[in-house]
Amino acid sequence: MTPKNRRFLFLSTCAVLVLALLIASREVLLPFVLALIIAYVLMPLVSLLERRRLPRALAILLVYAVVIGSLATTIRLIAPRLLSELNAFRREIPTLVASAREQWIPAAESTLTDLGIHVVHESEERAEHTPDALNIDRLIADTLEKGYAYAQHNALQLARIGRDIAAAVSRGIFIFGITLMLAAYIMLTRESIFRFFESLFRPKSRHEFRELVTRLDHGLSGVVRGQLLICVINGALTALGFAIIGLKYWPILSIIATVFSLIPIFGAIISSVPAVILGCTQSLGTGVAALVWIFAIHQLEANFLNPKIMGDSAKIHPVLVVFSLLVGEHFFHVVGALLAVPCMSIAQSVFFQLRKVVQQGDPEFQSDE
Repeated sequence: MTPKNRRFLFLSTCAVLVLALLIASREVLLPFVLALIIAYVLMPLVSLLERRRLPRALAILLVYAVVIGSLATTIRLIAPRLLSELNAFRREIPTLVASAREQWIPAAESTLTDLGIHVVHESEERAEHTPDALNIDRLIADTLEKGYAYAQHNALQLARIGRDIAAAVSRGIFIFGITLMLAAYIMLTRESIFRFFESLFRPKSRHEFRELVTRLDHGLSGVVRGQLLICVINGALTALGFAIIGLKYWPILSIIATVFSLIPIFGAIISSVPAVILGCTQSLGTGVAALVWIFAIHQLEANFLNPKIMGDSAKIHPVLVVFSLLVGEHFFHVVGALLAVPCMSIAQSVFFQLRKVVQQGDPEFQSDE
């Protein structure tokens, strides 16, 4: 067996074993994935401090202190307002339910009647003589009764859910600490990590590996760093607009919009629903104003922020974005939806680089990137 064949067999076997190990240990990979993302996002700040002649370890600690301190200060400042808003919302739930019963249900009845669906109430004697009638009162009563019965007969299960939530919070704190430690190690040893992967290529092919890394960074910088910046701008504009139109609970709704905007396309749709519904409970004008403001923000995002901030670095077709989101959510739920587009960017960059290598030297092919 020639050295070239032995090398190929060795690397292929290692690749299969590593892939099998990753699949077998997928339940514990989340801290490592998050550490890679944190290291990638914070590395420019660390490099900036290094150019100011700070040691890398000190630069990492300083960046951590600034970022975590800023987040903690922000949470400390907004937490009282959020708790106040949540308590106010909890107290207003009976009013909202009464408003829905007095305003929304009659409007729904009118719409159903116009569609040819017969709607009656419990007090109407003809309800028992009309098999195809939709009894709104009975529907509401049955729903409340079933909810109360579930809570009564599943009190132990509800207690277990509370215990699971507490355990999840503790585990989240532990994972957060592990993730920060892993990200610090990745940033500290990035050159050795790069040299290891570069050594897997033959010397005359290592320039192709460096091209691949450059291509990956070019795509991910648009997807990851760009999307984070867009989320911040989106959240600030949402908070400003909701406060101006007088939308209740606008701090909570703004945070929801900021977090969900991490998920392209679907996140904007999901975060818009509660804002519009709560706006309509105040008045139709408020609901319409919230919808118009949200639409204006996303037009700004689609036509200005995405092209200027993310630019053409990612070059991912919208169909591929939707496909990756659906696949990621199906197999890995929320985490999969969040990581779907970066993974698609990596896959696309690898494909383009392999295509370039395969077509290199063939006069029939011209680069169309």
